[in-house]
Amino acid sequence: MEAIVQELKKKVRFKSTTDVGDVVLVVAEQPSEMIYALVTGFERDHGKRDEWWNVSLQILSVPPQKVTWTLRTPQFTGQEIFTMAGEKRFVAAIDFDNEALVPPPTKKKENKPSLRLVK
Repeated sequence: MEAIVQELKKKVRFKSTTDVGDVVLVVAEQPSEMIYALVTGFERDHGKRDEWWNVSLQILSVPPQKVTWTLRTPQFTGQEIFTMAGEKRFVAAIDFDNEALVPPPTKKKENKPSLRLVK
């Protein structure tokens, strides 16, 4: 799963935060799938001692599905891979506001012969 996430970060620009109205990419290990979801709400889960959130998502599938997952902030902002029902998951908001959705490719220095002035 870690290798998949690292490869995705080369192909897609992710936001460092997640807000209502964001489209997130959800990656699951088993079954192996990648799906999009719309974030429709956050509500603090006061029943937990630490800071947990009920994150409401509209899975963009046919038919669309509403789900609510209880997650910590690092889990729904792409800062960590987490498990649900023993299976690894990754969730991060896609940065659609950036001009280029895909990170720019790393430039490789080419070994071309340089021109020189001969007198």
